[in-house]
Amino acid sequence: MFEKHVTQVRNWMFDQALPLWGDVGIDRVHGGYTERLKADGTPDDPGFKRIRVIGRQIYVFSHAFCLGWKPGLALAEHGFHFLVKHAWLGEVGGWARRVTTDGQLMDPTPDLYDNAFALFALAWFHRASGRQDVLSWALKTVEFIEAHMRHPNGIGFMHEKPAVGPRQQNPHMHLLEAALAWLDTQPHPRFETLARKVVTLFETKLFDQANGRLPEYFDEDMVPLNNSSGRITEPGHQLEWAWILGNANRLLAIDTRATTRALIMSAEANGVDPISFATYNQVRNDGLVLDKGSRTWPNTERIKAHIAAYEIFGTDPRGAIGQSLDLLFSNHLNTHLQGTWVDAYDSDWNPCQGPIPTSTLYHVFLAFAEILRVSQLLESNA
Repeated sequence: MFEKHVTQVRNWMFDQALPLWGDVGIDRVHGGYTERLKADGTPDDPGFKRIRVIGRQIYVFSHAFCLGWKPGLALAEHGFHFLVKHAWLGEVGGWARRVTTDGQLMDPTPDLYDNAFALFALAWFHRASGRQDVLSWALKTVEFIEAHMRHPNGIGFMHEKPAVGPRQQNPHMHLLEAALAWLDTQPHPRFETLARKVVTLFETKLFDQANGRLPEYFDEDMVPLNNSSGRITEPGHQLEWAWILGNANRLLAIDTRATTRALIMSAEANGVDPISFATYNQVRNDGLVLDKGSRTWPNTERIKAHIAAYEIFGTDPRGAIGQSLDLLFSNHLNTHLQGTWVDAYDSDWNPCQGPIPTSTLYHVFLAFAEILRVSQLLESNA
């Protein structure tokens, strides 16, 4: 059965998704990538391009090239040229948040999330291309984040500058993911220092050790908000952190096993539907389900978390992987336009209609690549 799932995953990646997004997903007029598609597969231009999406697509095509899909390198380079030409605002500006369709500056706000995905994209493009100039861009990015995005009180980083609204865990998660991607590509002390800072922040401030859950929103001192928003947790983010901390365990030689286990256990206990195995959108910190709807991405993060558990604890991930793949292929990825997705289902399991967001491909591709990475070892242990 698992071999069937692996074949299904490989076919979706290389026969459906990559040919589609390597075609209509490329903006060959203005550069970069399309932000989203209409249901018929034609570009749906909202008038802007987000830097986080550019970064995610550079990652996808770079990783695809590393897996043997030869068109990937040129497609990743296409996005890299657009990124450095239109989105870098210098040493005090970092990467912009968004530009217009044709690359004009639209929102110069320094956003930690977008800068993290630029850093992540650079790691993978460097891995695919071997270009040393990409490393210099990455080091400039880290320098900007350290110099201009660190919170004034010294606890973590601002999610944007100037910061508006509560502080968030999510941008820190992707910053750690990006730093670890570089350590796995070309180790450098700047990336290691950054990664260790974020892991320490997670262990001392972000993670609620008492109930094994991860709040989403915090006050200025990184204490969970003292209101209903401060009680919100997202199972998908807990599972995503579990996978990232699994990489930290390997690359930084630090023991994240207890935290990884707690994140997965609490997400599985209250954040996964016991019948459909859909990963819920939101759960309160006492386990009460707040939103039984399910987007595509939390289900892909469940796959990655169980692969991390397999590599750390030796637990067989095939049951959970199979459950999430069956859900994805029966619902989210079961579209008339192969290689796309229904991005979200509501709490009554009705599909939420709308444009197809390019940003989701990063989640699906990365989870599926992880399945391919461990598949031979799993099959040999069957």
